Amino acid sequence: MSLIDLTITELHEGFKKKQFTSTEVTKAYLEHIKAIDPKIGAYLLVTEELALGQAEAADKIIATQENFPMLMGVPCSIKDAILVEGQKATSASKILENYFAPYDATVITKLKKQGAVILGKTNLDEFAMGASTENSAYKVSKNPHDLTRVAGGSSGGSAASVSAKSAVFSLGSDTGGSIRLPASFCGVVGLKPTYGAVSRSGLMALASSLDQIGPFAKTVEDCKIIFQAISGNDALDATSADYNFKDSVINLKGLKIGIPKEYFAKGLDPEVEKIINHTTEKAKEAGAKIIPISLPNLQYAVATYYITLTSEASSNLARYDGIKYGFSKEAENLSQVYTKTRGEGFGSEPKRRIMLGTYSLSSGYYDAYYKKAQQVRELIKQDFSKAFKKVDVIFSPVAPSPAFKVGEKASDPLAMYLVDIYTVSVNLAGIPAISLPAGKIGGLPIGLQIIGNHFEENKVLAVAELMEKML
Repeated sequence: MSLIDLTITELHEGFKKKQFTSTEVTKAYLEHIKAIDPKIGAYLLVTEELALGQAEAADKIIATQENFPMLMGVPCSIKDAILVEGQKATSASKILENYFAPYDATVITKLKKQGAVILGKTNLDEFAMGASTENSAYKVSKNPHDLTRVAGGSSGGSAASVSAKSAVFSLGSDTGGSIRLPASFCGVVGLKPTYGAVSRSGLMALASSLDQIGPFAKTVEDCKIIFQAISGNDALDATSADYNFKDSVINLKGLKIGIPKEYFAKGLDPEVEKIINHTTEKAKEAGAKIIPISLPNLQYAVATYYITLTSEASSNLARYDGIKYGFSKEAENLSQVYTKTRGEGFGSEPKRRIMLGTYSLSSGYYDAYYKKAQQVRELIKQDFSKAFKKVDVIFSPVAPSPAFKVGEKASDPLAMYLVDIYTVSVNLAGIPAISLPAGKIGGLPIGLQIIGNHFEENKVLAVAELMEKML
């Protein structure tokens, strides 16, 4: 078995037994990135010097200490919307082409404390706006299972890097499905934690009430290790919760699994439905109780999400004005600096969403759009709360279909927005969900989405681990 095939647990054991060093593992990954990434385009930046320095430091600790953190010496990649001090941080936008992060995001501070090795920054849809990584200002990340297809978005580069074995794990962010969707398309495990379980400090904000950082990994166990390392309260993020993750052992026998009828309606690929039904059947055979449930307000989730997201994005992206950060266009007066900088710096998707959001928040329309969306959001939250009184977890598809072809939906924003139909409600409710590889259609991976109640990552991960063994 090659070094790049090993999981976090296997690497940890190998380091303990002195079978190989972090430097050897890191060099193997860097060579693999050089060989494979020109075809896949997962990385925007490879931080070779930083990675080798961190691997060397990790080797010194491993050589002298018997007990060291699980992530010590383990190579990873980071979505380029998360700040790594001294490294470029573009959020895949031309407006931040030459911006260097002045500090570490809290999750990066935590990874560095654990001794993880950062291989580089991965590609995404510009400012995390998209479901295919085709909106990046720099390149399109391809799906390692089929290079003619998308890797998903917005954290497509992160998912592709784990799927292509060019990182052991990766950190992404999920605003409406940006971890789960690419995880499903690329056949890896992706966890979207409860809102507030992981600090957002140092994540470039898209929609502050929806954004959440989470891990991509090869296995559920690896996902759990990363989540444990990055979760918890942070003084730099007022929305972070005082949360101490504790692992749980769960038996499928007697476990109540909810199946929402709204997720199995028109638009779902029959082959995807077949795979999800098969996994549900497996759980039933193992003793789980399958309970049909209804989430009646789910039909409004996409509309509610896009009004909320665009409104908050319009507010958050106002900071990129040519004065404070990155790219700036010279002009005769301040107003022209703003318009020229934003006109040339932003791509078409950020412009579209900023205009939609500004309209939703404008005088005379705020009550009709943003306020109304927040009222419906509350109803969606209540639907989930009622459901979790009857069931332990919810099973559903992650996406209506397998990964689509590059360019297939690029000219139709509405078709692209509907790719998020099964994921956005989770962000609106602020609850955790995981995407787990459940099968393939014509060689393309399909993910099972396991949704849990607030701060019940222990349950979600435990059920995912049991399903992973069965599948």
